[in-house]
Amino acid sequence: MTIPTRRHALPASPSGPAEKASHGEHESRSAYKAAPVQYAPLVPAFLSVAKWAFGFPGFLWPWNLIWLCITVTTYKFTNPAIEEATALEMSWIWPMLARNLVLLWVVCGGWHGYLYIAKANGTEKKYNPSWPKPDPKHLFGDQTYENLFYSHLGWLVWTAYEVFFMHMWATGRLPYYSDWFANPWYSLAWLIAIPFWREFHFYWVHRLIHWKPLYKYVHSLHHRNVNPGPWSGLSMHPVELVLYFSVVLFPSAVFPLHPIHMLFNAQHTALTPAAGHSGFDLAGAPWYTGSTFHYLHHR
Repeated sequence: MTIPTRRHALPASPSGPAEKASHGEHESRSAYKAAPVQYAPLVPAFLSVAKWAFGFPGFLWPWNLIWLCITVTTYKFTNPAIEEATALEMSWIWPMLARNLVLLWVVCGGWHGYLYIAKANGTEKKYNPSWPKPDPKHLFGDQTYENLFYSHLGWLVWTAYEVFFMHMWATGRLPYYSDWFANPWYSLAWLIAIPFWREFHFYWVHRLIHWKPLYKYVHSLHHRNVNPGPWSGLSMHPVELVLYFSVVLFPSAVFPLHPIHMLFNAQHTALTPAAGHSGFDLAGAPWYTGSTFHYLHHR
């Protein structure tokens, strides 16, 4: 059973006058028309599930495999030894801050540099053909500067959650295990479950922050980005950032898991919004991701 299609709301004619959008934003009738947004089938056939899971692009690759490779690499080469974290000292916290800052700039800065500075894709498949402009509604009068400021608050909140787990493990207040292969099927099952938990957690947190009082004082900051770019993904009010990154509290604070599970959860949460807020419908190219649905949510 499938839910009926919801179509793009922009006018179909390429020749008429410009349409006035919310927040004073303007989109011409020549704006890119994305494919219709559809819900997934409620009871998909087995072959559809297999194609979704193992096809290219699909659930496993390229993107979840890429994020996992980044997690394993950063854990092996940049994560301090858990034994160092018995006391809250900058000697082991600084490397985590530095690592996450580099990841933030490589991913968010890389998408922004490619699409918005080099403009390597031009406006091809750009949902809104205009580029972000100075606007007094944004902090510093500029959307990108505001996005940079709040994304770096996100970097601090993200790292704080990781530091919390490192310290709790080191002091024996939370259980964990260090031998991934002692129970490989258990390890693998939780690894596969993390992206699903991310979606579940995001859905309910997002529903919560669209409650009118929280929307007005918290989530509306994120929605100032009606023409979002890669840095918009983590541009959130501090309260929203704390709620958003609380995804790492489960399962790692409840079940004995490997540090890779927590890091994969945290890095997946921090890095995936950049492409989803890119402002481009690049789903046809497997090395890109994008979200027509989420763009329309902002629009």
